[in-house]
Amino acid sequence: MKKVLTAIVASVFVVSLYGCSTVEGMGKDIQKGGQAIEGAAKKAS
Repeated sequence: MKKVLTAIVASVFVVSLYGCSTVEGMGKDIQKGGQAIEGAAKKAS
């Protein structure tokens, strides 16, 4: 589980670096990443 979570966080970080050009865009990317992590945690429990 820890490896999956680490992979998700790393993926979100990389996507946010390439996918956003503004602070607002980065905030949206981080929010989507948090939602993905939350969903993965709910599935795991």
